[in-house]
Amino acid sequence: MRKALRWLLALVVLIGTVSTAGAATAAEPKAVDIKDRLLSIPGMSLIEEKPYTGYRFFVLNYTQPVDHRHPSKGTFQQRITVLHKDVNRPTVFYTGGYNVSTTPSRREPTQIVDGNQVSMEYRYFTPSRPAPADWSKLDIWQAASDQHRIFEALKPVYSENWISTGGSKGGMTATYYERFYPRDMDGVVAYVAPNDVVNKEDSAYDRFFARVGTEECRDKLNGVQREALVRRAPLEKKYAAYAAENGYSFDTIGSLDRAYEAVVLDYVWGFWQYSTLADCADIPADAKNATDEAIWDSVDTISGFSAYTDQGLETYTPYYYQAGTQLGAPTIHFPHIEKKYIRYGYQPPRNFVPRSIPMKFEPWAMRDVDTWVRHNARQMLFVYGENDPWGAERFRLGHGARDSYVMTAPGMNHGANVAGLVSDQKALATARILDWAGVASAKVQENPSAARPLARFDAKLDKRDVEREPALRP
Repeated sequence: MRKALRWLLALVVLIGTVSTAGAATAAEPKAVDIKDRLLSIPGMSLIEEKPYTGYRFFVLNYTQPVDHRHPSKGTFQQRITVLHKDVNRPTVFYTGGYNVSTTPSRREPTQIVDGNQVSMEYRYFTPSRPAPADWSKLDIWQAASDQHRIFEALKPVYSENWISTGGSKGGMTATYYERFYPRDMDGVVAYVAPNDVVNKEDSAYDRFFARVGTEECRDKLNGVQREALVRRAPLEKKYAAYAAENGYSFDTIGSLDRAYEAVVLDYVWGFWQYSTLADCADIPADAKNATDEAIWDSVDTISGFSAYTDQGLETYTPYYYQAGTQLGAPTIHFPHIEKKYIRYGYQPPRNFVPRSIPMKFEPWAMRDVDTWVRHNARQMLFVYGENDPWGAERFRLGHGARDSYVMTAPGMNHGANVAGLVSDQKALATARILDWAGVASAKVQENPSAARPLARFDAKLDKRDVEREPALRP
C-alpha cells in the first residue's frame, strides 16, 4: 500500500514538473526586434535605418507638441536618431543644439560608457519646424520639454542609466534640460558651453583676446583684420563679384557692406574658436604688404564670406532668434583698429533674423539658469578649452553644487573634450562619467586613475574635431 502511495505521489510530482516546464516554455516571450520596439512607441515613425557594424542606427520622427503647455494646439515632427548597442547598456542623450546628423556617430561619453546614443534635432531647425512657425514657442523651456518627452518615451526601452551631453549650444541645451528636468538624467557632460548671464556685460571677452595665445600670434591676426577694413573698397568689389557668382543676397542683414564688416570682425574670434596656436604659422606675417588675395583668403578661410548672406543666415535663423531673445550674444571691442574703419561694430542678433519674425529679449532667462547651476548642480561636468573665446563667459559652481566639476583643457579650442584634459582630471572625469552611467568597475570606484573608456576608439564613429560652424555661433 505504501509503495503504491509513494508511486502515486511520484507520478503526481512528475506530471506537475512536466506540466510546469511546458507552461514555462510556452510563456517564454519571443524576442522583439529593437526596431519594432521603437516603432511601437506612440508618435514614433521610421525615416530610415542605416547599417553600422556592432550597432543598429535609426533615423526617426517623433511627434511633439508645438507648445508643451498646451499640447492640443498643434504638433510637429522632430527628427531624432538612435545608435543602438544593447538595451542593457547605458544611454547617452546628445544634441548639438542645431540640426541632427543622419550619419552614424558616437559622442565622447558614448564611447566612454560603451552605450547607446539618442540624438535630437533642436526644434525649429528644418525639417523639425512647425508649419506655420510660431516663433514664440522657440525657447529653452520648450526645447527642454522636447527632450523630456523623448526621454520618457524611450526610458521603457532603454531602462539603464542615462547621461545627457552636447557641445557648445548643445552643452547649453544639456544644462537647460537639467535645470528644468533635474530628475531625468543620471549625469550631464556639457562641453564648451557659453553662459552669458548679463548680456550687456561682455568685458570678459575683451580680457580674453588681450592675452590669448602669444603676442606674436595676436599681432598677426590683428594686422590682417585691420588691413581687411583698410582695404574695404577693393575687397568689397571682390565680395560683390563673389556674391553675384554664387547667387548670394543681403536682404536680412541689410547690405553687402554690413555683411563684409561682420565677416571681418569675426576673424580673430573665428581663429581662436576653430584653430590652435600652431595654426598661426598660416596667417600672413606682414599684413600691410600682403596682397589683396592673401588678405581675402585668410579672412574667407577663417570667417567665411558666405556667413552673413541670406543663404548663409537662413539655416541658423533659430539660433540667432534665441540669441536675441534669451541666450544673449557677445559684444567685443577692437582697440587695434581705428574707429574710422569700423562702421557698425559687432551687430546684434536682430540684424541676422528676418524682420517678419518679432523678437524681444528676456534678461532673466540666463540669470535663472546660472543661479540654478551654482546652487543645485548635481553630477554635472563642464569641459572648456583654454583658448576658446566662448569659455570666457562660462558656467561656474557655487557651494550648493554636489559631485560637479568645471575643467579646462590646456591649449584646446572649441573642440575641447575629456581626452584633452591633463591626466589627473581626465581620469577623474572619465571615472565620474562611468559612475554616473552605472558602469564603473570596483577598481575604478576605488581608484579613479584606473578609469578608461570602455569602447575602443573608432575613427568613423568617434569624431574628435570641433563641429565647425561659422564664427560667432557657439
